Amino acid sequence: MSEEDPPVEPIHLLTAKERMAIERVAMPEQDPDARAVNFREVNLGLTQQIAMLEAERCLQCPKPYCIGGCPVSVNIPRFLKLLREGDLPGAADSLLDDNALPCVTGRVCPQENQCEGVCLRAKKGNSVAIGHLERFVADWAQAHPEELIHVKPKPTGKTVAIVGSGPAGLTAAGELVKRGHDVTIFEAFHAAGGVLVYGIPEFRLPKDIVKAEVDRLVSDGVKIVPNSIIGKTYTLPELRGQFDAVFLAVGAGLPVFMDVPGENLKGVYSANEYLTRVNLMGAWNPDSETPVLHGQRVAVVGGGNVAMDSVRTARRLGADEAVIVYRRGHDELPARAEEVHHAEAEGIRFELQVAPTEVLGDDDGWVRALRCVRMELGEPDASGRARPSAITGSEFEIPCEMIVIAIGTRSNPLLTSTAPDLKVSAYGYIETDEAGMTSMDGVFAGGDIVRGAATVILAMGDGKRAAGAINTYLGFGQSENEPLEAGAVAAE
Repeated sequence: MSEEDPPVEPIHLLTAKERMAIERVAMPEQDPDARAVNFREVNLGLTQQIAMLEAERCLQCPKPYCIGGCPVSVNIPRFLKLLREGDLPGAADSLLDDNALPCVTGRVCPQENQCEGVCLRAKKGNSVAIGHLERFVADWAQAHPEELIHVKPKPTGKTVAIVGSGPAGLTAAGELVKRGHDVTIFEAFHAAGGVLVYGIPEFRLPKDIVKAEVDRLVSDGVKIVPNSIIGKTYTLPELRGQFDAVFLAVGAGLPVFMDVPGENLKGVYSANEYLTRVNLMGAWNPDSETPVLHGQRVAVVGGGNVAMDSVRTARRLGADEAVIVYRRGHDELPARAEEVHHAEAEGIRFELQVAPTEVLGDDDGWVRALRCVRMELGEPDASGRARPSAITGSEFEIPCEMIVIAIGTRSNPLLTSTAPDLKVSAYGYIETDEAGMTSMDGVFAGGDIVRGAATVILAMGDGKRAAGAINTYLGFGQSENEPLEAGAVAAE
């Protein structure tokens, strides 16, 4: 809502039947033809009037399944009730009390499979648009910091190091600093945010939004040390010796390749490198000093959110043809339905039930095509999706000048190799107990480096749980280091 917008009056005393009659709001979007050639955010956000009307659709269930469906346990009915009453400061304070990064989760969290997936409204229609409302309230909070409650906690005198400033690390930092602990994040890159800044494109998650979320945590007392590679700058044992506890949230950023002939030809990127160059280093800007290829025909191998991010980025960088190559069918695409819908609307071509067998090059060593084979789907495999198998004699080529491999990531051994006492699995992921503690006393871990590549919100859930466990490890119960009551802190 702009400063000129008139105040919106709340709707009062609606019955459950009247609430059930309200249709779910649609998120306004940029026109597909316009957005396919720019990096501005696709979703435009809700007005206050529409957000309050959508919040009216919440039935305030006696047993709110939506809270259990949220990995960070946001009290969704509470902030929706405050929103529909027009109490935006109250809704914002409620949301921020539960979620360290609500502007992020309101944009990239797969709510349809979590809070919205278990919403009772979905049994007889459409769920409440919880994600859209979370974004609205979080954006309002970011624009009106002076209207929020700011409470300074009692310092505990305890120090915590966090390795990695992605969603797990930032969430843990936010939870720990509001308990009064002295928190320092060590980040390998020059900018904080982890996958939020190097992996997710501007058109899905604007970088100024992420920066503002990080700046809020810094204003709360979190310290961030950039360009610090744990395993190089410091070893893990050295870090543990300097802090009372450590939380490892380094993600799983080592790219996985296809292991097919020709994969080392010029013009083949991992999605990690491609998206990092564009998102973190600004290669989408013609004035950037970071080079990136601009293929006229680009093939992206994979069907997840990273693949959608890559192919939509290639389209925005001027590709005449941007193609998704995925070995299963449309129904099995692991990407969010919204991302698939946006890609289709932007003119992305989908080659489904297709698997690459070779990257073909020209005489100068550059990519000229991707050789593929068509697949048929059989019985479900361990993932529950139909198992693909090659159809004999169905080989064909997809002409292209550039290929992006987006088939997953795995753990990077850089940190773990410097800590022989740290127990890892056969795949290099850190093993923890139920509280998130590793085999090293006082060292906790969470996010992708424990569970493998997953979603932002699952990593945040790990960070929130680890923060609680670290608080207990440091000798504090929930009531011992609660923030002081508002007004109890002298002006400082």
